[in-house]
Amino acid sequence: MIHRVSTSIANWLRIASLAGATLACIHATALAEDSLCTEKSLPIRWQIEPLALDANEGCAIGDMDGNGTLDIVAGRSWYASPNFTPRPLRIIEDWNGYVQSNGDFLLDVNRDGRLDVVAGSFIPTELAWYENPGPEGLRLGHTWTKHVWGDTQASENEAHLMVDVDRDGILDWVVNSWNAKNPMTVWRLVDNGNRDGKAASYSLEKHVIGKAGNQHGMGVGDINGDGRPDVLCGHGWYEQPEKCWETDWTFHANWNIQGSIPMLVVDLDRDGKNDVIVGQGHNYGLYWWRQTGIAPDGSIQYEEKVIDKSFSQPHALAMADLDGDGRDELITGKRYYAHNGGDPGGQDMPEIHAYSYVEGKFTKSPIERGHVGIGLQIATGDLDGDGRIDIAVAGKSGTYALLNRAP
Repeated sequence: MIHRVSTSIANWLRIASLAGATLACIHATALAEDSLCTEKSLPIRWQIEPLALDANEGCAIGDMDGNGTLDIVAGRSWYASPNFTPRPLRIIEDWNGYVQSNGDFLLDVNRDGRLDVVAGSFIPTELAWYENPGPEGLRLGHTWTKHVWGDTQASENEAHLMVDVDRDGILDWVVNSWNAKNPMTVWRLVDNGNRDGKAASYSLEKHVIGKAGNQHGMGVGDINGDGRPDVLCGHGWYEQPEKCWETDWTFHANWNIQGSIPMLVVDLDRDGKNDVIVGQGHNYGLYWWRQTGIAPDGSIQYEEKVIDKSFSQPHALAMADLDGDGRDELITGKRYYAHNGGDPGGQDMPEIHAYSYVEGKFTKSPIERGHVGIGLQIATGDLDGDGRIDIAVAGKSGTYALLNRAP
């Protein structure tokens, strides 16, 4: 493993390394006793690039300056490839040990040909987009103009997703609340025809898809195989009707978990039925819910299989083909200092891993232990143009580019 560490973070990384090595030994034992998982490294060298150290936990990957290469967006800054020097983006207040933002999403909101940043917050109720200032503004390091897109009037927001829920070719904004009493809400983005390059080209339509359940955890995917994306949350899942916005969504209380965001809907064993991969966001446990069928009432029947219980707080998940074999790996790790260290295992050192799945078994490949954890998002893309998928993470252990190097 290669490390090129900045001076400001190097000492912290050195202090953490001994604890990380000790933790790795403990984990190897736990894996053998209580999971479907064995541990073996992928044929990849990871070059770890520390970019910043603050409490920001959201990140995204996209071509922000229009030069054809992918850059990293993470909270207060964006980082231009290939050197990833931090450049100003927006001002975000600190809150209770967190940064008052719970995710970064990229969309050309005003249709001027440049990617903007869309972001919400934990407690503030407004949804805002930050306008890309263009070549001159980026060169001069201007902060991006903030536009309040709408007031959702919804606080206690755990996280958000941008997914095309209604299959109209436009991403929608899906909100998850840690308060189970808050309604499950999708904000539909509708093309309003605006093409002046200044105002938003999309309007927001509020759709409450259900009041029966919410709670920590969220995912979007076709769980029942009818071709329509459903919405998952901590208390179960909402079945999308044939007429998406005209008919009530049916709620199925299939589970009760303080789940990851996202919960991944994927046919892992390729048996024609979509399964769910979910992490315990604030406890130990990474699971594969293998679908076995559909009950007469439309709810999903599944068997729970443990992937890994050796670390806590796998709060965010992602999938990408890291080794180029045509099959996606599962990527997750420890959300470092979630709930300010008060969760089970909350004081343990951060770590991040990739999991390969073949014929009922997972192989766990450590990417980094002791320094790099996760936050609320894991972003993937070819950051250096070498044809291999890289990773960006941002959390309380720092913002990092994890560059995928040849064996």
